[in-house]
Amino acid sequence: MQVKLQSYRPVRAHLVPRKEFRLVKDSGMNTTICLFLLVNLIFFCDGLDPCCADPCQNRGVCISKGSDAYECDCTRTGFYGENCTTPELFTWITSILKPSPNTVHYILTQYKWIWDIINNISFLRDAIMRYVLTSRSNLVDSPPIYNADYGYKSWEAYANLSYYTRTLPPLSKHCLMGTRTLPDAKLVVEKVLLRQRFIPDPQGSSLMFAFFAQHFTHQFFKSDLKKGPAFTKALGHGVDLSHVYGDTLERQHKLRLFKDGKLKYQVVDGEVYPPLVKEVQAEMHYPPHVPEEHRFAVGHEAFGLVPGLMMYATIWLREHNRVCDVLKQEHPDWDDERLFQTTRLILIGETIKIVIEDYVQHLSGYHFKLKFDPQILFSEKFQYQNRIASEFNTLYHWHPLLPDAFQVQYKMYTYPQFFFNNSIVMEHGISNLVESFTKQRAGRISGGKNLPPAVQGMATKVLEQSREMRYQSFNAYRKRFNLRPYRSFEDMTGDKELAAELERLYGDVDSVELYTGLLVEEPRSSAVFGETMVEMGAPYSLKGLLGNPICSPQYWMPSTFGGNVGFEIVNSASLKKLVCMNVKGPCPMVSFKVPDVKVHSLRNVNLSSSSSIHSDVSPTVLLKERSSEL
Repeated sequence: MQVKLQSYRPVRAHLVPRKEFRLVKDSGMNTTICLFLLVNLIFFCDGLDPCCADPCQNRGVCISKGSDAYECDCTRTGFYGENCTTPELFTWITSILKPSPNTVHYILTQYKWIWDIINNISFLRDAIMRYVLTSRSNLVDSPPIYNADYGYKSWEAYANLSYYTRTLPPLSKHCLMGTRTLPDAKLVVEKVLLRQRFIPDPQGSSLMFAFFAQHFTHQFFKSDLKKGPAFTKALGHGVDLSHVYGDTLERQHKLRLFKDGKLKYQVVDGEVYPPLVKEVQAEMHYPPHVPEEHRFAVGHEAFGLVPGLMMYATIWLREHNRVCDVLKQEHPDWDDERLFQTTRLILIGETIKIVIEDYVQHLSGYHFKLKFDPQILFSEKFQYQNRIASEFNTLYHWHPLLPDAFQVQYKMYTYPQFFFNNSIVMEHGISNLVESFTKQRAGRISGGKNLPPAVQGMATKVLEQSREMRYQSFNAYRKRFNLRPYRSFEDMTGDKELAAELERLYGDVDSVELYTGLLVEEPRSSAVFGETMVEMGAPYSLKGLLGNPICSPQYWMPSTFGGNVGFEIVNSASLKKLVCMNVKGPCPMVSFKVPDVKVHSLRNVNLSSSSSIHSDVSPTVLLKERSSEL
């Protein structure tokens, strides 16, 4: 249906560049009215895209008809009418009966005794898990529709894997809203994101969780810094363990031993560690002051950044070689290549199992026990493919998790001492790192004002890149994921002081950006996140995990993993088992949640003086090249 633009609402007032609007507002009401009418006149008559005013609601697609008309495609939205605002009968009934996301979250995190019963009834647990997976995954477009350069369907947006995909199309270059209407990115970080005092995560997330999040996501969040933030070097677009094996065949071959399927390694004090860069010639990002004996080479070139990343890289290296030994014993006739490839599939399965049943389980706070069983979806229509969305990359910048300093055993390391310091890994050993990171509490992510000063430059870069990508507003993404848009800044934050600061910065709640909104949004009760982070992040995450090829009917069978022995390794995987099978001596305390034990106070710990990192090295300088990925 074609609609004349004059029949629809005029351009929104907040599309007027704020500085210009404020200038005339003080010059008298007549001038203000004249300017606003002039802006509307330009909008109607100067060839601007009529879809800039977002006339099509409920995921309807706007198609311009010249500069004075448009039409809304409401196909399969559940709505109809000029602007896709009239619900169909089934949509209307569903909207009345369906509980809000916050209500669902409350039910899943309360009434533990009921969930204990449900968790022990297989068909009920499977049915609920099936609903969780399908309802979340269906919110992610598959196949993808948009990228940063195409706000409409095109073969390029679908087929060009060098792009991140986009959940919402970028704001048209012809629209009035742009970065000039937004506050200075550095000012936003300083006023509403920067930490004034450390706010611990009320869910009790540990640094073991924080470093897992960072190491796990770096296999598919690899922005191509040369091409720009719209592009990715991670062409696998999912869980492929490229952070263990490398993202190119050339890098993989440098890391492989080419014997018994194993990866190269070195043995120090009877324990396995990654090989050195000088031995394998695999490029890593180390500053010049890092000595050669501490330049470890692993799948991801940036994992030398912090010991927490190198800890996980070492654990997975050990696990790969351990599984190779298991398969070699089971299949003595297999050659190196088959042992390597099958072991990689097993480790991918272990990763997905751990992410769903340990990592996501902890994040959710649910009493309902999540379950990794791909067969649950075999009776459903499900596409076993995935594309990483740039919004998912932006969402996953969880730097507020980081503490003010890092405690390992009885030493405390500042940020300059911790960065690019693999000597910490060697000095303390993997077992002690695991236990220390398990005992130290991570920070709260949502709620604002908890970003460590050491990474504020990184946060500024995220905002600047988001604007370069022309993201739509935070409220636009809430509507896309079936959430109620916020009506005011206090509605968004639940904090009068923070709301006032946001209003001074943005002026209008509909101007708040995605990244800012995710970090300032009021957290759910006793939770690390706000509503939007969960309701956006969960669909991306679950679609990416269950969309993996190993979860398809063609792959999910014992023979894929070398028979029942390999299949059992996947199906019995857990964070605790992964660590305990790959450390020397007794199994350390390991959990994504800080245990209920008294941990050592940082006030009683001396600053480490043995670090090989110079304390006068600026964290901003060290992280400059990696800012868009970390």
